[in-house]
Amino acid sequence: MKAIIRRQLELPGLPSASGIEILGSTAYIIGDDSPYLYCLDLQNLAITDRVTLFETTEFAAGRIPKLRKPDLECLTALTAPTGETGLLLCGSGATPAREVGYWVELAAGSRAATVRPLALGSLYAALRQALPAGVTLNLEAAAASAEELLLFQRTVGSIEGNLVFRLPLAAAWDFLMGTTTQLPAIRPQHFPLPTIDGRPAGFSGATIFQNQLFITASVEDTQDAVADGAVLGSFVGVLTLTAPNQPAESVSLTRLELPDGQPYRGKVESIAVARLLAPGQWEVILVTDDDAGGSTAVVVELGA
Repeated sequence: MKAIIRRQLELPGLPSASGIEILGSTAYIIGDDSPYLYCLDLQNLAITDRVTLFETTEFAAGRIPKLRKPDLECLTALTAPTGETGLLLCGSGATPAREVGYWVELAAGSRAATVRPLALGSLYAALRQALPAGVTLNLEAAAASAEELLLFQRTVGSIEGNLVFRLPLAAAWDFLMGTTTQLPAIRPQHFPLPTIDGRPAGFSGATIFQNQLFITASVEDTQDAVADGAVLGSFVGVLTLTAPNQPAESVSLTRLELPDGQPYRGKVESIAVARLLAPGQWEVILVTDDDAGGSTAVVVELGA
């Protein structure tokens, strides 16, 4: 498998991109220090609208300060068991300020959106109980199938904490919407990820397209879930999840490359599949964050 960059586009007016999803002709992007959900035209990736997730006076300089930002890292499109279609956004959980989320219901046939805040503290407390000793909760991606909600733990500097938390979607939905106080069952699964210069990769993005789970992972030279480190590179690929009591899951990742074959050293934050090019070949859109507020969309050809 190869992942070759075909285009890179700056995203002016969109700070610190951390998640992307595609629904129809619209790409939805969040930033980890922004109060908005950005709506972009899929063809040219230009901002056409934005949805206010929460009110704040701390965005005047264009970014919410690091220690107070909600750190919205997880974004997934899903159809709820009750039939609503929308986007689930979740904070990383790395600090108390980051234990928040939002359900953005999208009205059929229009761009109208309804935003519902979600308190995630008790769910995140349960997730922490499933982490290896010494590992800080740091959710970086989410994906949803018709049966499961998947939350991806990123543990920088360690191979022990690269986990996918698998939650039954119906039970997770009822808990998130407050129709029950019963926590959903949580099934953590560990996945080995590749390294660069001896530093292990950590999950950074995920999406489901035509029943396949696509993921990204990036490598930073840091041991801290909050502090940023030098970026060494990023990977793109497919992760195969099997049913319980089946043989171990597998992950197939390839390092992201520039058109000249040199490794790309940017920090990929998320992935969405734009279209199927041919059997086993896809056009995917990645978003990157330079840790200084800048954001880029990277169009990639992924496949054999």
